[in-house]
Amino acid sequence: MIGKLPIICLTALLCYTSTVHSWAESSSSSSQRHRRSFRLFHSSPNTASSSSSFPRYHILAAQAAEPLALQIQQFDSERFVFHKTHWNKFPDGTDNIEMTGFYPHNELSGQHVLFLASFHNNDVTLSQFQVLICLLQSFVASLTVVLPYSPVGTMERVTREGQVATAATYAHMFSSLPSCGRPTRLMVYDLHTLQNRFYLHGNAVASLHSAIPLLKRQLKSTNIDGIAFPDDGAAKRFGAFFQDEFELIVCGKTRGPNDQRTVVIQDGNVAGKHICIVDDLVQTGGTLYESALVLKQAGAASVSAFVTHAVFPNQSFQRFNVGGDRHCFDKFWVTNSIPTVTSTLPVEDGVFEVLDLTELILHDLDYYTTNSDDW
Repeated sequence: MIGKLPIICLTALLCYTSTVHSWAESSSSSSQRHRRSFRLFHSSPNTASSSSSFPRYHILAAQAAEPLALQIQQFDSERFVFHKTHWNKFPDGTDNIEMTGFYPHNELSGQHVLFLASFHNNDVTLSQFQVLICLLQSFVASLTVVLPYSPVGTMERVTREGQVATAATYAHMFSSLPSCGRPTRLMVYDLHTLQNRFYLHGNAVASLHSAIPLLKRQLKSTNIDGIAFPDDGAAKRFGAFFQDEFELIVCGKTRGPNDQRTVVIQDGNVAGKHICIVDDLVQTGGTLYESALVLKQAGAASVSAFVTHAVFPNQSFQRFNVGGDRHCFDKFWVTNSIPTVTSTLPVEDGVFEVLDLTELILHDLDYYTTNSDDW
């Protein structure tokens, strides 16, 4: 009996070793599965969808920009998820805002966020700044703000002490936003005064873009062979986009008798040309109208116009429509950078046509710049 003890002990030891080995393999396999699950669940926000090598975004938008947000989501629903924001007010007029995507858990934590802004009046602007602050305090990986039209771009300097340069104050507000670990990217199209980008500092960086590639694509289906600019500033800014394909015409104002300013053609061949006047924005459109009259008097076969930003205060666009006292353009192209205006344009009369920025924004979001030759 005593001689059998070593055999029994050896058998027990072998069983124990086998059990431990099996448990170790099982534990290792389980650990690997858990690690794989962890990597899948906590994948980097830079991990792209199966259809793209670019990052996913969670979209929030100003109320006026919601149609654009839905278009972007529809364009690529794997990359973009839209979360509606409820822009309510308390009875006393103060903001009562609620963003979706935070309850019952924070879906935006560790993710890239795209905010589509519309600063068409001071009230909605302040409300949107409050949302931007809240987003940056919600552990997001990054924040990109698309502000197609910067309404304070024309107020970048003062000529008398006491005036407020709102371009500078807005830049201070953006620069003072909380940090999420990287600067907030501010995407703006055809900023009126390009030096305004340098007003930003600290936690915000300007990402400047142009809608001219959108116009050039549109012109391919027309007979337009000349591009005119209402002043030398517009020619210097946009001329490089067109110089190899179109006749370039530069207009400008000269001072006449009684200090009266009139528009003249300073450079370019107009006769027989189908011309499109190009500028960054239109307010009442007086300069565009005067330039069109001068071009037609000089022998232009037809005159159209393009501006990125259709400001048109007090519905001044009606003067350019059929029957208006400034009806002089065959076509008047604008973008939807100011949706509160372009949604009211009388496009049914055939003069105005709105060019959609959606695809251009998606391109610039990923590539940071637009080459009009390959877009």
